[in-house]
Amino acid sequence: MTATLTPSREQEQEYEQVTRGPRVPVTRVCRFEFVKLVSQWRIRLLVLACWIVPALFVAGVSQQATLPVDTLFGRWMHASGWAGPLVMLGFAGAWALPLLTSIVAGDVFASEDRLGTWRQLLVAVRSPRRIFVAKAAASLTVLLLLVAGLAVSSTVGGLLAVGNQPLVGLDGHLLAPSDAAVQVLLSWICVLAPTLALAALGFLGSVTLGRSPMGLLVPVLVSLAMAVAQMLPLPVAVRVALPSYAFISWNGLFTGPQQLGPLLIGIVVSLVWAVVATALAYLLFVRREFTNPTHDGSGRRAITVGVLPLVGVAAVSFAVVAATTSATGSGIDQNKVQRSVATAFAHLYRMQTDQLNRPAVTEAQLKATAACNKGSTRVAAQGPGNDWRCVVTWHLPGVEASGQAIYQLDVTPDGRFMADGDGPKEVNGYFLVRTPEGDAPNPLWQFDGNVELLDTTPKG
Repeated sequence: MTATLTPSREQEQEYEQVTRGPRVPVTRVCRFEFVKLVSQWRIRLLVLACWIVPALFVAGVSQQATLPVDTLFGRWMHASGWAGPLVMLGFAGAWALPLLTSIVAGDVFASEDRLGTWRQLLVAVRSPRRIFVAKAAASLTVLLLLVAGLAVSSTVGGLLAVGNQPLVGLDGHLLAPSDAAVQVLLSWICVLAPTLALAALGFLGSVTLGRSPMGLLVPVLVSLAMAVAQMLPLPVAVRVALPSYAFISWNGLFTGPQQLGPLLIGIVVSLVWAVVATALAYLLFVRREFTNPTHDGSGRRAITVGVLPLVGVAAVSFAVVAATTSATGSGIDQNKVQRSVATAFAHLYRMQTDQLNRPAVTEAQLKATAACNKGSTRVAAQGPGNDWRCVVTWHLPGVEASGQAIYQLDVTPDGRFMADGDGPKEVNGYFLVRTPEGDAPNPLWQFDGNVELLDTTPKG
């Protein structure tokens, strides 16, 4: 059955003629929709879980002998309480936030279709526009409450379990507790942009597909598709032009200098998606024929009004990123990897020197350099892979001979790498180092780093 499109102004005039009363203020409608949401048992359960479970999880993992070293900052959960909220942030961006937006935003309009309460709601409010604004505002308020719970709870859990200790950044430099706190807060704020984009997609799916459960799954399915795209060897311009990149580009805040270019692009792209998807959902909603009790969405309209405009936004974003940046290929090349490995090694070597009570040395004195190749000299040293091999060379003051250490690197498509020490064992082998917080593995044994895909920060 096809739905008749009626101008929204005419609809509102019909509702006013029937009810003969003044419109309800937007603030009252927003408060009413917010109360409706938080009165649902599943929303209350989500709020409770987001404010309690992360603290228990971070505190529990921080006390374990085995840490999630495959997760960004997971290897530092014994050393700093600020690593916990960052581990939780990585999990939230991949799984928790898409699921939360689906449950909250993906069902806020469809629930009225299932209950058949649109006409009663319109008689009470007398304005489709106000209903849309109220439902969107209430959903975003609940989402903000859930994200705040994840951030605050995981931070409290980490600080109580481990303490307010310095945090090692992604280039090996040590962040003071106050600096770490600021960067952690900024990281959680940055992921609000892609969360808004997923929420807007939830609004669009809920409005377009009506009673269909597919509307509820739209944010999860889109997030899953974008996550798969981030793992594929796609051009860096395509990767950065997706809203999902903002879920991982916050790691640029933990390098020196900070890699802000990819982060800002990811935030802007996410906000553009949020505005476009919300506008599409709004236009469809105010032009809907609410007098049809059997309305169940329209598959054709979902494609023409929902999918095609967003595909166009993705194409335009890709074109703009490619034209305004020096992004080529995967964004991972030999020079970038060598620079990142040498910088991280120099910072961590200085940390190891302090822990072993050896004579102090600075990064400038070390003059660390790295020579990296991918598999062999016959293979082009570019792109992701677990076959990168780097030889780091450094000099100590007063010593003529230079030192060398070998690392095997696993570089992911998003630019993150894990360096695994391959000798000499006295430098980057596994052994415990006594620190004020307790025994810890040799910091040069394994470490994480980040290659800036767009290379927008100044060198030096």
